[in-house]
This record gives sequence, structure tokens and C-alpha cells, in this order.
Amino acid sequence: MKKILITGCAGFIGYKVCEYFLKNNYNVIGIDNFDPYYDLSLKEYRINYLKNYENFEFILSDIRDKQTLRNIFKVYNFEGIINLSAKAGVRNSLLNPKDYFEVNVIGTLNLLELMIEFNVRKIILASTSSIYAGQKPPFREDMKCDNMLSPYAVSKKSAENLIWTFHYLYGVSATVLRYFTVYGPAGRPDMSIFRFIYWAINDNEIIIYGDGNQRRSFTYIDDIALGTYLAYQLEGFEIINLGNDEDNKLIDVIKIIEKILNKKLRIKYEPFNKADLYETKADITKAKNILNWEPKVKIEEGLKITIDWFLSNNIKLSSL
Repeated sequence: MKKILITGCAGFIGYKVCEYFLKNNYNVIGIDNFDPYYDLSLKEYRINYLKNYENFEFILSDIRDKQTLRNIFKVYNFEGIINLSAKAGVRNSLLNPKDYFEVNVIGTLNLLELMIEFNVRKIILASTSSIYAGQKPPFREDMKCDNMLSPYAVSKKSAENLIWTFHYLYGVSATVLRYFTVYGPAGRPDMSIFRFIYWAINDNEIIIYGDGNQRRSFTYIDDIALGTYLAYQLEGFEIINLGNDEDNKLIDVIKIIEKILNKKLRIKYEPFNKADLYETKADITKAKNILNWEPKVKIEEGLKITIDWFLSNNIKLSSL
């Protein structure tokens, strides 16, 4: 069985990508530092789920700690790396920008240097649609990205540049995946759909930052996991959007949640955050052509599955 390293395995995207590779007969070594950016009970839920697979091994570690990473590389003969470790969150990056660069840039550099040291020949980097600020949707991979609005976006673009440089200098196969607003069961509590559903189920006000007409390419987690798996099979260097080519208004998402739950929700409008993009929409022509990939789960179906997960698991968080 092929052995791969997946960083950020306790994260939302990380655990689903792990599951996809585990089901396709890879040995997965997963590392995560259990960053307390949000309620750790969700990360524990994901890791406990992955431990049901015999071909999964978890190591508590941090990609900023290069010596510990080196020790891991010494023990395991990795075929490739999927780097899903990241300090995430546009707004939070305004408060702690240094942390974002240490994890997203220095952490990525540590992995790349160890790849060369141990002759690992393939890496995937998780990037973000946030780097497209200043461009007109739909966003294409060849658009110039020089007007990013948050330290988070800048850190991810810096990591992209490192990936390209190591591909050019050392010939490693490297793919950058720009994810668009991923949602689904066991999601991230700072993401809009998770918050809307959690608040709705608990009869709280729904907070929208802005007028509710901002649009997002909401993309269901299983579609993202499949796209990541397909991208891992590539050779050479590519930057590929993984997102939904159908975007939705936030207010329309809330209306769908109301319909599924059969309840009227109270909405509170707060000022729009200037670090946010008002609209994202993915051009996925490249993903269709190179990966034969496009999202299958429509927003109504994905919201229904996500709401059912909330109701089945009786989610209670320490804060939101």
C-alpha cells in the first residue's frame, strides 16, 4: 500500500481527504497540532472517526517544528504529501498575522525542504479563493492576484509561490488547489453555513456581516475530497480551482435552511468586513479538463445532509 503524509488531518477538509485516501487503499500518516482556533471537540470527533481505519495512523505534531517533522520523515517512507495544515480564517488573520505566516509559509517551507532531503517527489498544497480579491468573478487560475485583502490570503499566496519554486528547482510534482467555501457535516464553526445551521437549530439570531446579497461558490466537502484525490494523481505543476461554478447569495442559503427546518429565522445584520470578498465564483474549466471533475452535490442536498448531521449528533459547542 502506498504511504502518504496528510497534514491537518483533524481539520474539516483534512479528515475527509484522509477518509478518501484510506478507502482507496493508501496508508495514511496524519499529523495535526490540534490548534484551539475553534472548539476541539470537533477535531476529536474527526480523529476518532479516522481511527476506525486500520491503515490510518495519527501523530500529534506541528509543521512549524522542523526537527520533529524530520524524525517523522526518517521513520516513514512517504510517497507524497498533502499539506492541509493551515491557520485558517480571513478575519482572525487580522488579529494574529504572524501566526498565519509561521504556519502557512514557514510550515510549508519545512515540508518542502524535508521533501528534498528525503527524496519525496509529490506534494499538494491547499490554497484559497481568497487570493482572487480585486478580480471579477468567475475566478480563473491565470488571473493576476496582487490585491489580497487579508494576511491569510497573502500567506497562502506566498506558500503557492514556494511550491512553484521547489517544483522549478528540484522537479517535484506539485499541485496547488484553490478551494472555494467548503461546507458539510463536521465543518468549521467559523464558516457561514455551519454558523447559520447551528444558530438556527438553537433558536438564536442569524448574524450576517453585510446585506446578505454577497455570493459564494459553496462547495460540498465530499466533492472537495474527490477533487483532491484526483489531483494527487497528477505529475508536473498545476494550479486548479476546486469550487462550485454555481454561486448562491447568503440570504438565499438562509431561506433554504428555513425551509428544511420549517421555521422562520431571525436575522441580525452587522457591518460588512472589509477583509472579506463580496463575491466568489469558481471557473472550473481546468478541473473539468484535467481532472474530469465537477461538483455533484447541489446546495439544497448538501444543506439537508449537513442539517441531518447536526440533528443526529446534538452538537454543543463551548462558543460560537
